[in-house]
Amino acid sequence: MNIFLIAFSVLLISFTLLSIIKHQYWIFRIFDYPRLQKLVLSVVCFVLFASFFKGSAVVSYIFLILLFCNITYLLTQIIPFTILGRKQVLKANKDIPNQSLCIMIANVFQHNTNTAGCLKEIARYNPDVVLLLETNKRWDNQTAELAKVYPYEVKVALENTYGMLLYSKLKLEDAEVKYMVEDDIPSIHTVIVLDGGVKIKLFAVHPTPPVPNENPRSTERDKELLLIADLAKASDLPVVVIGDLNDVAWSYTTELFLKMSGLIDPRRGRGFYNTFHAHYPIIRFPLDHAFLSTDLKLKSMKRLSNFDSDHFPIYISLQYEKAAADQQDSMTPDLGDIEMAAEKKEAI
Repeated sequence: MNIFLIAFSVLLISFTLLSIIKHQYWIFRIFDYPRLQKLVLSVVCFVLFASFFKGSAVVSYIFLILLFCNITYLLTQIIPFTILGRKQVLKANKDIPNQSLCIMIANVFQHNTNTAGCLKEIARYNPDVVLLLETNKRWDNQTAELAKVYPYEVKVALENTYGMLLYSKLKLEDAEVKYMVEDDIPSIHTVIVLDGGVKIKLFAVHPTPPVPNENPRSTERDKELLLIADLAKASDLPVVVIGDLNDVAWSYTTELFLKMSGLIDPRRGRGFYNTFHAHYPIIRFPLDHAFLSTDLKLKSMKRLSNFDSDHFPIYISLQYEKAAADQQDSMTPDLGDIEMAAEKKEAI
């Protein structure tokens, strides 16, 4: 039992230390994801160590202190994404329909054949804008009926699991498909015109994850996110960045993205809204995101029902309020953040 408790403790502490190391190789970045799981296991290990360890008192105290530090660190990372944290995005107190925008984001899983379930979920919530990710030609064909309700669209049907279909009831202007980092990984850049005339710059992204079977480094993902951050920061319009970022809300890369872009995260102070993996409750992470400029407030946000994808869809309803920019604060980068962002954008 003593050997098991020591080995278990060492593993948990190592997993946390690996995630703190700011290296782009996947073995470091993959441990950004299971922060809540690491916290739960660390608490369990602490209780087991305190209750059942029968070895040296010095060893016991050392490991209990290390586990306590691990738990404390993980709590500081997780609490901002609970109701105990401060809300970055404030709730809209009044309804201004012609300055409102609701969006549904769904990674459909390319090999999923339940397109009818997807269409049913879209009809149920009736968003103004729909972003479908991992969409190939079959998904394009089988969701084509959406054009009856969504007259504006930007389609990039691909067979590499990085296709995108963007449907909108609202007018789209200056729509572009860009391949910012990798030749086969698109992003959609467009302007949405709200009914009241307000224009919002939308970026839809889906960079590759740092996993051995796809990309052993986070280099390309981080670079794309930080290039988008620059575009968001430079925009004179309100900005929304949506998509499957293949990164969790609490990672240092996502925090760096928020600092460099000046955008804010509606998850903070509200909850995790875990979207992946839809079929395995104990290994769920928040991978699908919507980040907003400070002149946008939140009306509602919810995780929708799964339709046989490995991701849950996310629904978010926003409202433009000019005065909100004076009521909401974005994160500010320091010199180290600026240098790190520059280094990541230059990486190849």
